Order: sequence, then C-alpha cells, then structure tokens
Amino acid sequence: MLPPFSRRTPLAWLNLTHDRRRFVTSLSGVGFAVLLMFLFTGFKNALYDSQVQLINQLNGDIVIINRLKNNMFVPRAFARRRLYQAQAFPGVEAAYPVYLSDVRWKNPITQQARPVRVLAFNLADPVLTLPEVQANLAALQMPNTALIDERARAEVGPREAGIITELADREIRIVGTFRLGTDFASGNGNLIMSDQNFLRYFADRGPEESDRSFATVDIGLIRVSPGVDVDALVAQLQAALPNDVRVMRRSGPGDSLEAQEREYWRDSTNIAFVFSLLTAMSFVVGIILVYQILYTDVADHWAEYATLKAMGYTNRFLFGVVIQEALILSALGFIPGALVGRLLYGGAASVTGLLFQMTVDRVLTLYAMCFVMCLISGAIAVHKVQSADPAEVFS
Repeated sequence: MLPPFSRRTPLAWLNLTHDRRRFVTSLSGVGFAVLLMFLFTGFKNALYDSQVQLINQLNGDIVIINRLKNNMFVPRAFARRRLYQAQAFPGVEAAYPVYLSDVRWKNPITQQARPVRVLAFNLADPVLTLPEVQANLAALQMPNTALIDERARAEVGPREAGIITELADREIRIVGTFRLGTDFASGNGNLIMSDQNFLRYFADRGPEESDRSFATVDIGLIRVSPGVDVDALVAQLQAALPNDVRVMRRSGPGDSLEAQEREYWRDSTNIAFVFSLLTAMSFVVGIILVYQILYTDVADHWAEYATLKAMGYTNRFLFGVVIQEALILSALGFIPGALVGRLLYGGAASVTGLLFQMTVDRVLTLYAMCFVMCLISGAIAVHKVQSADPAEVFS
C-alpha cells in the first residue's frame, strides 16, 4: 500500500509547474504541434467542404446531371426536356433548372480580368433560400444585374452593391451581395443572376465557346413531395429517364452529388495524401517535443525518483506520475493550439474564400490525437524512471 501522502500530493503537477518559465515553454511546444495538426487537417477539410458548399445550399432533394459530369468543375449540360419528363412522375413536387457558366470578370479597380462562376435560375423558383438572395429578387429582375459573393477572393476587387464593371465584355451592375465562398470550380468567386440575364451574357459567346440557351440545363433540381421515399423515387427516375442523364440524391452518404464531389477530389487528387502526411509529421514532431520535455523533467528529478523507489514506491507508481504529466500537457497544451488555430482559420478563410469549419467532431478528433501523442511520449520517457537505481543515489 502506498503511503498516505502519495494519494494527496500532486507530484505530476508540481514537477511540471515548479519552474514556471519551463512550464510555459513546455505548453508552447505542445501547442505548436497541435497548431500544426489543426492547420493541415483544416486545409484538407476546407478544400473538401468548399467543394460541396454550393451543393448543400441548393433547395432540393434530388438532382439530375449529365452522365458525363463527374464533378462540378466539368461543364456538361443536358437537355431540359428531361426535367419535364421527371416532373410528370408521382412524388415530384417541382423541377427547377439551374444554369452554370465560367466567365471573365473585370476588376473595376485594376481592370484585370479574373475567372468567376455565374449561377443562374428562374427567380420564381426557390433554388437558393439564402436570405440575401431572397431579399434581392426584385433587383435581380432588372437587366444586366447580379449579386456578388462577399467571400470572393480579393482579386475580383470590391464586393459590394453599386459596383459597375464588365462581365464577358458587357456591362454588369452589382445590386447586392451574398455569402457562399470559393472552390476549384468557381475560381475567384461566384455571381448570381436571373436566367434572363444569363441568356443576355451567354446566348452568343462567339466562335471559341458554346452558346447557351434554355434548351440545356447544368443541374436539374427536384423537390420531392412530403412523405415520398426519396431513394425509391431516385431509382424510378433513373430507370425511366434516358441514359444520357444521371439521377441521384443531392446530399448524404452513398450515391449523392455531394458524395460524388468529395470522392472525386479525394481519389483524383493528392489533397488527402499530402495533408494527411503533413498531419502525421506534425504528430511525430509532437511526440518528439513532448518526449524531450518529459525526459528533461525526469532527468532533473532523477535523484528524487530514485529516492521514492528507495522508500518503497513501485515502478508502476512512478510510471503513473510521468503519464499524469503527459496528460496534463496534452490538456493544457491543446487549448492555446486550438485557440490560435481558430484565429488562423478565420484569417485563411478571408484570404482564400474557402470554408474553414472547426466542428466539435474535428476538435475532439484532434484532441484524441494530442492525447495519444503525449501518452506515447510519456511511455517512452518513463523508462528513465524505471531504470533509476537507489544505490546510485546513496553511493
């Protein structure tokens, strides 16, 4: 049985805090490793989340796309009559055409042209329920008007109502803003306009690009009646419609447009591998940092640990002390790393326009990594304690 004071004296805490300057330095080292993991996982998640943020904003349960469109970056349209055919099925409440196109936007300050994505639809269709869009529907009915994304990259210039510049070499007037963000498909940002204005800019694009009309649609959005089995309706539509289109759920796991988009960028690019590798390297760096902290602490108190062994304390008790130190470092070092990471997320989001989300699940996952990181370091450092020989101290 351990002496009574061993259950009352916080040896691990006192070992860490007896030198305040070293304690702060130790927490900074752990926080730095945590910050690196937050940054690398944050960029990886931001790239994936940004790719599906437009999909998640679409007001529909089912989407119809060209069968050859395997991601939002590919400009593949399909015949609009497929929407009319789908609308005739029981359980389909409404079908909305959505038009997408890449175009050159002229920065009104620098006069430099930048690629942006234009999203257009019939203003009577509730394709996007963003409050800013709904508030500007009347203004969007005017010719040559659009809304601009507040989270567009700084290269597009000012992002506010009242701007007059050029879009596809034609005058465009910004009548309002909305918040969405950039991705690989949108380039520097997004614009929203009515389908009538869409034709004004893209019905005659010249010999280098295909002209657009209402005969083709980029995304068909299907609203399902309440109580209808969405998966069953998807299977029914896919079996009945011609093979030139693909029908799937808008979001969710399995066969959905959101899952297809995530899968494409995960499997067709090195994003996941690169950032996962960097996160793993940060984890290893953290193990080395925490090990050095704990090993230095053990070395400084080597005589005291040997004395405790001479008093009858077992290696198991001393192992527990070092592990407690590791867990204290993981808990207290995680907090500044997470707080600084949150600030950097906000700064990166404002610069890049990407969607940086610090969700509870992601924070808990990174804390679990930090916990394991410190636990491994403590397990390695404790060998110094276990090898402490009281005879060497008293000799």
